[in-house]
Amino acid sequence: MQENSQTETFKTSDSCAIAFTIRPARNPGAQRIVLIHSLALDRSVWDGVAARLADQAEILTYDCRGHGRSGRKAVSFTTELFARDLAELLDHVGWPTAAVAGCSMGGCIAQAFAGLYPSRVSALGLIDTTAWYGEDAPKNWRERAATARSKGLAGMVEFQSTRWFSDNFRSSHPELVNAKSRILLANDVDCYAATCVMLGDADLRPYLRSLRMPVAVIVGEEDYATPLVMARQVHEAIHGSTLTILPGARHLTPIECPEQIASQLLALLH
Repeated sequence: MQENSQTETFKTSDSCAIAFTIRPARNPGAQRIVLIHSLALDRSVWDGVAARLADQAEILTYDCRGHGRSGRKAVSFTTELFARDLAELLDHVGWPTAAVAGCSMGGCIAQAFAGLYPSRVSALGLIDTTAWYGEDAPKNWRERAATARSKGLAGMVEFQSTRWFSDNFRSSHPELVNAKSRILLANDVDCYAATCVMLGDADLRPYLRSLRMPVAVIVGEEDYATPLVMARQVHEAIHGSTLTILPGARHLTPIECPEQIASQLLALLH
């Protein structure tokens, strides 16, 4: 992290603490971008990407409610609530508009934010994500929440790491895989379960056809969590969007492929 980065906490209108970091750009007048993390992780998902964007953009990362160092009160979560949190965070830091990119859950929040606050989004990056998990999603995600409650998060580590990262990446970067596993284990189970329910119920499809900002859809070739077919559906629903498939990568491409993700986001900014 840059030495002059600024890490703070603010409170939303419903008194949820949101922890965030702003990395100032080295170039005056640089574009602004918000990066939103995936389920059960935190803003550190973006460390590799942010390091590569440092010369070119002012970067805001934050821990979504129920995650990381943000407030952990498991109310009824919705993507619209998480989008409102971002709107209030942008008000707090004085950013009227920004590019917004999200990975997985973060991509769902980014879609909700762009649908609800389109004038605040200069460009949109949708990474390893979907607008809708399908007809069985409410049931499947509630089962996942129930499993976490009954068996604990420790029982999910191996399953998650094989979905998050390719075999080659796991063997060559065990320190990164272990670091993300520790973040997973530090989650509050009630908040994790509430977020699972949110994702199962989420249907962002009604927002997509109205989006008019530049949109990049990016997905790992071997992403089993939000597979290529889901990325294609998002791409086809958003007029003028681009679709990029990253060979051999799985679900957390900002960690596995930070160079490629940074490059895609820079193209979106300019």
